[in-house]
Amino acid sequence: MSAPHDVRVPAADGTELVAHVTGAGEPLVCVPGGPMQASAYLGDLGGLAARRPLLLLDLRGTGGSPAPADPAAYRCDRQVDDLEALRRHLRVDRLDLLAHSAGAAVAVLYAARHPERVRSLVLVTPSPRVVGIEVADADRRAVAERRRGAPWFPAAWAGFERIWSGAATAEDVAAITPFLHGRWDDERRALLPVLDAGRDGAAAAAYYPDDLDPQGTRTALAALHAPVLVVAGELDVALPPDRAADYAALVPQASLAVQPGAGHYPWLDDPAAFVAAVGGFLDAHGSPAGPR
Repeated sequence: MSAPHDVRVPAADGTELVAHVTGAGEPLVCVPGGPMQASAYLGDLGGLAARRPLLLLDLRGTGGSPAPADPAAYRCDRQVDDLEALRRHLRVDRLDLLAHSAGAAVAVLYAARHPERVRSLVLVTPSPRVVGIEVADADRRAVAERRRGAPWFPAAWAGFERIWSGAATAEDVAAITPFLHGRWDDERRALLPVLDAGRDGAAAAAYYPDDLDPQGTRTALAALHAPVLVVAGELDVALPPDRAADYAALVPQASLAVQPGAGHYPWLDDPAAFVAAVGGFLDAHGSPAGPR
């Protein structure tokens, strides 16, 4: 066993990044979403930390990592260099990577730029923006309709209708929150402050620049030899399963795991199912877990 501890990683521009490590051995490097949210919300990923040492990276300007001098350094394509700095700091030839939601942008761009440095890649309900997959309103409607019997559905659906019409308010965005979760009860509502903590709005605004090259990224992924697991939630309106299948189809050695009853945070909706899928994939393709 090794006690949880923090590591500090000097980035190329002098920013000192902080990462939180559980256990000993070569870790699974975890990139949080948000975009630009502190990594604490990932927790132990439903118990995955009992199977693999985790390294939860606080992206620059979030959590324990200070803001960079140059705001353009928040761009997801610029933060690829931070993952490479982390790999060198760990003194490993290749990384096992897991990324959630918007964090997939950094992880996928890293795999596109440094394919030889990726041993395995797990994309958990990834944002498809950097690969140019569009999620249409009809895709979201089809998934959302499956929740029609829920007591919260009328108010949440009305919020979605206003968003789709282009007349949304901040209250409407908040109203659709239940659609991101496989279950919506008092326990999940109580967890929202944790899931929403550490978001940086200014950094998020710079995260996706207008000059990304989705086609170039798709071409690079088509040549990627590393195994990839795309984890989708059956009920996730952010990346419906059909679009997750499109994402997985971009990579020759990719597989898709659609977790039944799960939303955008599958490790919360069914921890055992999540750990079984991701842990099994890492057992087959990742580095040895190392001492615990």
